[in-house]
Amino acid sequence: MGKTGHFRKAGIAIPSNLYEEDLQQLDTQIQHFNPLSIIFVGDLFHSFANREHEAFVSWRNEYPNINMHLVKGNHDILKASDYSQMQLIIHEQQLIIGGFCFVHDTANTKIDETFYYISGHFHPGIQMKGLGKQSLKFSCFYFGESIGILPAFGKFTGLAIVEPTDKDTVFAIVNQQVIKVHG
Repeated sequence: MGKTGHFRKAGIAIPSNLYEEDLQQLDTQIQHFNPLSIIFVGDLFHSFANREHEAFVSWRNEYPNINMHLVKGNHDILKASDYSQMQLIIHEQQLIIGGFCFVHDTANTKIDETFYYISGHFHPGIQMKGLGKQSLKFSCFYFGESIGILPAFGKFTGLAIVEPTDKDTVFAIVNQQVIKVHG
């Protein structure tokens, strides 16, 4: 949230409704799965508060019974009072639930082998190549032996192409479906 507003304020022409589409997608997921909690693994907000953050507050107020956790990422630089207004449960470094450790970026984390790490910093993508030199890139879920990397949720993000090893499993997001493509 806030990324399109941040870019627009800098004079870069970005469609202003992308954040609304992201919130609508979250609504769709909530209606489908009816979660008790949601965990955001960082970079929920791009920069300082703007109108998109106000929209998030309004959206958040529609789901008072859902616990929403934010493991802070490098772009989550809002004031503590802003997060409080959004009714977010803030985790500065990590959130441990059972055998899972949710972090924003595993590069800044000492890996404890008793946990499986879930990260969100590195927006993984997979490149699929055809026989005629054609290729397509897709967002993906990347699961290694001790670290899983979730794709970026928002529409206004890039991809970092992963090169999976034989031990890794990758699921691509293709036409609103999740398809196993490696492992």
